[in-house]
Amino acid sequence: MLIAVLLGFIFALSILVIGKFIKGKQSWLSTLIPLSLLAYFSSFIPQVSRGEIIQQTYTWIPSFNVELSFQLDGLSLLFSLMITGIGTLVFAYTSAYLKGHEFLDRFYAYLSMFMGAMLGLVLSDNLISMFVFWELTSISSFYLIGFNNASLASRKSALTALGITGMGGLLFLGGAVLLGDVAGTFSISEMIGMSEEITTHSAYVLIAILFFGAAFSKSAQFPFHFWLPGAMKAPTPVSTYLHSATMVKAGVYLLLRFTPILGNTEFWNSTLIIVGGVTMLYSAIHIIFRTDLKGILAYSTISALGILVFLIGLGTQEALIACLVFIIVHALYKASLFLITGIIDHETGTRDITQLAGLRKVLMPVAVAGFLAALISGGVPPTFGFIGKDLIYEAGLNWGSFTWLLIGAALLTKILLYYAGFVAGVKPFMGSLPASFENVHLPEKRLWVPPLLLVSLGVLLGFVPHLAEDALIAPGIEVLMTSTETFHLKLWHGFNTALILSLVTIGIGTLLYFVLIPSHKKENFIGKFEVISPKNIVLKTTEGFSAFSSLWTNFFQNGFLRHYVATIIGFLCLVLGYLIFSNFNLRLDYSSFSKLTIYEVAIIVMMITAIFFTVFSKSRLAAVASMGIVGFAFCLLFLFYSAPDLAMTQFSVDTLTVILFVLVLYRLPKYLRLSKNVLRIEHGILSVFFGALMTILVLKVLQEPVNAEITNYYAQNAYLLAKGKNVVNVILVDFRGIDTLIETCVLIVAALGVFGLLKLRLKTRDKK
Repeated sequence: MLIAVLLGFIFALSILVIGKFIKGKQSWLSTLIPLSLLAYFSSFIPQVSRGEIIQQTYTWIPSFNVELSFQLDGLSLLFSLMITGIGTLVFAYTSAYLKGHEFLDRFYAYLSMFMGAMLGLVLSDNLISMFVFWELTSISSFYLIGFNNASLASRKSALTALGITGMGGLLFLGGAVLLGDVAGTFSISEMIGMSEEITTHSAYVLIAILFFGAAFSKSAQFPFHFWLPGAMKAPTPVSTYLHSATMVKAGVYLLLRFTPILGNTEFWNSTLIIVGGVTMLYSAIHIIFRTDLKGILAYSTISALGILVFLIGLGTQEALIACLVFIIVHALYKASLFLITGIIDHETGTRDITQLAGLRKVLMPVAVAGFLAALISGGVPPTFGFIGKDLIYEAGLNWGSFTWLLIGAALLTKILLYYAGFVAGVKPFMGSLPASFENVHLPEKRLWVPPLLLVSLGVLLGFVPHLAEDALIAPGIEVLMTSTETFHLKLWHGFNTALILSLVTIGIGTLLYFVLIPSHKKENFIGKFEVISPKNIVLKTTEGFSAFSSLWTNFFQNGFLRHYVATIIGFLCLVLGYLIFSNFNLRLDYSSFSKLTIYEVAIIVMMITAIFFTVFSKSRLAAVASMGIVGFAFCLLFLFYSAPDLAMTQFSVDTLTVILFVLVLYRLPKYLRLSKNVLRIEHGILSVFFGALMTILVLKVLQEPVNAEITNYYAQNAYLLAKGKNVVNVILVDFRGIDTLIETCVLIVAALGVFGLLKLRLKTRDKK
């Protein structure tokens, strides 16, 4: 399975070599990558349908208990087949849709990276590796959404999507680390047996909230939903693959995968029912105000994702069966509708539903695919969508409390989704063909065959639902439920309440299709409420934070080095002052102090004189020379206290510093233009205060009792362990080797930066 997961990334890297070939007439050959993966995962259907679980583990970071563990069971197989199956059609569709595009090779690289990341996500059995693939889906989707990078709207949409899903990734990491700490393992399969311990743990609510945040942001749940309509700026293959069938269902997959571990609690179920219910209703209502085909499909996708979260929240076997069936149903009809929208846009140059009509006369195969997709979307028998809709109603009816409230919300949502499916899949092809579209012609087969294949499968599964039941649904339910009852997917369940609700959905949905005519007037009306929308609130909050950041940065980062140093030292003074004076107990034994010698007094006088000269000198070179005198005075102190090594080091550093300063200041004006007296006084007070704090700190250290434990350790082990006779050198080189190495790296980076600045040659316009 590792090769299967990495194949997408390998292909993306190979684009660097075969890019020109991929952009040519042979671009359709890229379809062989997802097709081979589809065949590979399909070969496991017999084993998985018998209840077998295929596991493979590869050592990755054993010290942190992180492994590349992959598990193929009923749930991961369902998503793997969906990723590779729809991926195959999208790859083929792309070869025609973006034919001749300058960056087609780049697009295939992003698309294959995303496919590999999604496969890694759904197959991972280790929380940390799942997080890695989770983030890779966000990163690759960022490139795909912003593929048309010349467009400001595309770039903005990509950043918005990355911001929301990236925030969710951070929450996922927090939840994963916390859950791994509680369970004592990062293995998801091992956690299933610890469900009771985890759900009764004090950190359970926090873990659930973190996972909710990750899932809701990824699967576009209210109020994080607004990134998905914006992502429609991406090319149609991206909308089809990411935003209908795969990436947006990653959050749903996360909730399903952890239902046996974190689910079956009131907090889990209630949260998902409420969030899913609000999302599906809110987004379904928005559909009637949209005129752009992609906008309609985007909001219907959000609504469908809300239904899936709602069903997971119900948590019963009927609800989870309905959830798995609806995942397949939604992938089939929504991917078809997106592909059809791409064809319409590709051939007519518009997605405005108010302008589209009569296209059946020139795009008949596409019209057939659109009509069948609408039937599947609306749950009209004998399609697989009817079975999915029937199961949703049955799950709501068998829930118990608030039954009719839940059924009412589901009924209204399904009616509006029925309306959306027919508006997107039927309306563009009905009526008279406008004169502006008379030259429209049927595109090549690679564009209209994929949607026909998807809707044909949706109809076929309606007649023979046991194909999906045996291969995918039943094995998936065994993963989600500890104990299951026998069930069978059937097109006809008899005349019952669920059937009545289905008929009501079809009847009212059909009526709405003829009564509610999309118009820009409705769209402008809903635009008046944009100010209170979650999107606007988040954007305004972001703008406010940006403005605050600018003020904060301009105040602290004003371009003056002295200001930066003063800020750092001032903050340090506050912290040190608080720590010292909050528990001030300084009692000194002056009798233990040695008497001052004439040499020490002379050096102190020399240092003070040099300091004053440095501060008040108007000559740059004189100030640098005075600073050198201060350093050399320290060298003399080290010599007097029998530290020749330190004296030599200090002498070398000070000498080099003075020389460097002289070289740097050589071409600058000879005399300084001193800052304002007020500022100099402030800096002087700060310097004195900082020096006083350092003095008090040193005196408090002297007051502490001597602990020779560390001293003895270094003295005993310096030669035995590090083979060095100089203890100070051993500490610096061996015991603090990594620290010294990091400091060396920092100095090298700084030196490279200085070298780059010295070699910089700005053009005249850049200087201005």
